[in-house]
Amino acid sequence: MTVMTDQDVKQSEPANLVDECFQAPTPDKVFAAAVSDHKPRILLLYGSLRKRSFSRLVVEESARILEKMGAETRIFNPSGLPLPDDADAEHEKVQELRNLVQWSEGMVWCSPERHGAMTGIMKAQIDWIPLALGAVRPTQGKTLAVMQVCGGSQSFNVVNQLRVLGRWMRMVTIPNQSSVAKAWAEFDDNNRMKPSGYYDRIVDVLEELMKFTYLVRDRSDYLVDRYSERKESAEELMKRVNQRDI
Repeated sequence: MTVMTDQDVKQSEPANLVDECFQAPTPDKVFAAAVSDHKPRILLLYGSLRKRSFSRLVVEESARILEKMGAETRIFNPSGLPLPDDADAEHEKVQELRNLVQWSEGMVWCSPERHGAMTGIMKAQIDWIPLALGAVRPTQGKTLAVMQVCGGSQSFNVVNQLRVLGRWMRMVTIPNQSSVAKAWAEFDDNNRMKPSGYYDRIVDVLEELMKFTYLVRDRSDYLVDRYSERKESAEELMKRVNQRDI
């Protein structure tokens, strides 16, 4: 077997590229879009229906911080949302959730840890969000911050799972994250979060979410434009043209 040198590799052409579908990314293309001047639109989801839900309290505090940073926020209340496949997609709570997802440019997901995992309430919300609504992919290219609350010592099981889901939903999940240990001790009698390193970390996460949202929102269509999908679209077009000729 002949081993190619580094110079040989550089001088040879890729074997299987379809030239008309191949596009080399450039800074001009990445930053071609005009800059939007509206407030970043952030949807926040939480994963507990308890009267004093700490994931909801974290989300409410996060919304206050995001509004202070210049965002427009919406919080979805999962009460009344049916289990996935237990109702039609036209159910009013499903439609409310999907409309909010389409409205948003970024999201915050926060769930308690229950039996070492996110709650079913959290997962049900994500499962009602489809990868595609007709020709629209409602989550693709949008930003995501993940958080969790813990009843005891700090854990990262939930944020790790939420990251997997964010990637599956084709979202830009930011590097930073928040896990609040002993969440019951972090809120005062007015359900406001106390000063702490956990609070500061949430501010860090939301600051990063805003920065990534500004970076991504005007160019998400270009960032998720893929060679394989351009190639597939070209092949489908060719099939339609050929069928007309038959």
